[in-house]
Order: sequence, then C-alpha cells, then structure tokens
Amino acid sequence: MNKIQRLGLLALALSLGACSVLESDKIDYKSATKGASLDVPPDLTQLSRDTQYVVPGRPVTASSYQVGQVTTAVPAAASTLGDVRMERAGSQRWLVVDRAPEKLWDDVRDFWQENGFLLVIDQANLGIMETDWAENRAKIPQDAIRNLIGRALDSLYSTSERDKFRTRLERTPAGKTEIYISHRGMIEVFSNTQQDRTTWQPRPVDPELEAEFLRRLLVKLGVTQEQSRAIVAAGATSAAARATTVNNLPAVQIDDDFDRAWRRVGLALDRTGFTVEDRDRSQGLYFVRYVEPTVPDTKQPGFFGRIFSFGSSSKAEPAPIKYRIALRSQGSSTTVSVLDAAGTPDRSPNAERIVRVLVDELK
Repeated sequence: MNKIQRLGLLALALSLGACSVLESDKIDYKSATKGASLDVPPDLTQLSRDTQYVVPGRPVTASSYQVGQVTTAVPAAASTLGDVRMERAGSQRWLVVDRAPEKLWDDVRDFWQENGFLLVIDQANLGIMETDWAENRAKIPQDAIRNLIGRALDSLYSTSERDKFRTRLERTPAGKTEIYISHRGMIEVFSNTQQDRTTWQPRPVDPELEAEFLRRLLVKLGVTQEQSRAIVAAGATSAAARATTVNNLPAVQIDDDFDRAWRRVGLALDRTGFTVEDRDRSQGLYFVRYVEPTVPDTKQPGFFGRIFSFGSSSKAEPAPIKYRIALRSQGSSTTVSVLDAAGTPDRSPNAERIVRVLVDELK
C-alpha cells in the first residue's frame, strides 16, 4: 500500500469518526520501547514549572541506604493499618512499612512491572528504582478511528504526555522502611507556527499520580482496595515553606523540625529530578548535581511523519555542576540553603532558582 492509499484509509476512518471519550480516571501505562527515539529521549529530564533546569544522566541515591537515618516520630497526618502507614505533609505523601528494605525490594520491583513500566534503575544496594518514560494509554481517545484501524496499528496512536517515577527506600533505626514515590512529567508541544515540529517540555509534578501509585502499592503490600482509599483520603497537616534570606543569600524556611524537613526536602529533590549523588544526614547535607539552564531542542516529526518516517535529533546537554543542599534546624524550624561543591555559600543566580523550586515543591 503506497502513501496515497494510506492517506485515503485515514480519510475514510475520519469520515466514520464519532466523539472521543477520554478515560481520564483510568491508568494504563506502557513504557517506551528501549532504544526508540520517537518518544521522550531517555535523558531529556528537566525540573518542572518555569525553572528550565536539565538534569543529565541517571539519578543515583545515597550510599546511606544501608544506614539508619530517620527517627521514628509519627506526624499527626499518619494513617496506619497493620504494619503499614501513610504520612502526609501538604501534597507530599510517603509510606512507612514495618519491614526491612531487603524484604520489600522484590515486591516493589514486581509492582512497577505489573503496572506496565520498565525499570532503568534497579539498585537494591542504593535503595532506588526509576522507571522508563511511559505514557498513560488510557488517555488515548477510544473513538471510531482507533476502533477501525488502531487495534492493528496501535503504535500510531500516542498521547502528548510522558511520565517517569522514582521510588526510594530508606531504612529507619528501628528496622522499618520509608518508601517515597516521586513523579516527573513531560509534554509534547508544537515548536513552530506551521505545527510540523514538536518539542518536549517539563510539566508540573502530579501529586495525585504519586498518591494513586502509593495507594496501589498499599494494596500490593496487603491492604484492601477500600482500606487503601481511606488511607489516601486522610487529611494533611499544614506544611508551610517560604523563601527567605540568610546573610543576604537565598534560603528556604520550613516550619518543621529537622527529621520531618529532611524527609520532605529529599522527596522534593526526587520530584524535581536532581541527581542525588550522596547524603549525610548527620551533617544535614544532600550532595546533588544539575546542569545550567538551557532550552531543549529535541525535534519530533508530525502525525504523518510518525507513520511514514522515523528519526530525531537533539543538542548535547551542558556539563553538570555539583552543589550541596544544607539543612540547619532550630527547634521546630529548619533552614535550607545552597552551597557550592566546596561547601561554601553559593552566590550565583542558580542558588535563587533552586530555592524557588524547593519552595514550590514543599507547599
């Protein structure tokens, strides 16, 4: 069948089309095929909202996964069932499970695979998993066009969104495990007025997606469907965080003690895509890296180009710069500041940008 005949088939399908129905309340993920270049490039990761940070390579969590770092204090917004409880601060949620990390790892890995994801990071010794970029196939309209030709040529159908999830497991001094799930998203938009080129841009973190996968993980760990929904619906405590200055340098002020602020900042860093190379809780330090702000230039073909041609191109990513995120507490308040690789206060514009991102994620 030549190109004209294929276009004719599409035109016929369009003439039979009916109104689309978007199953917005359904989740049905499918990871991109490894090595494919038509979806989101695997290293095209940026901070959300308007920060335009690009994070290169694959993330690595702290070597302190095997070391107890967190106290056992239970916040007011905790919901407990059996040996599992959910804690919440604002839009952030995480699980605390009365089991050792090594007893949970295989179950968590199976959980992501059962939900349609490929894992690009699977390092039990470091306590981190990360999925490939994946699309929610349930967002594809179930209309007459797809019913006519989509089942045979389902790969022609694609959403304009991709999602990636990072799971981090941390051991507590009591031998329990804290489980964090963080989301990052990208959206494909037209990059010129002719609308024949597209580029991928970061979209805001979706706390409801994080909550839904935490709920599903609760079920995987033995909680019933009804019980899991009740736990997720539990209310949140107030979680004030705001930008401030310390010695004329930008900082974040969090109305939480050190233990709780440490958890929340770690989850915020996961959400925004920083590569966390190490952490030292005793010193209140996260060691992170990112690259200077840049504009992605990943060119993608239009709809017909997806059908009849392949290929894409992108610019090389800038070199990463290392920073330290420092937490200092006094009573029930914690200050978060940005240091350079040598541990001295950072005075570049990027320090202020990082502070803004953290404030947004800690709300």
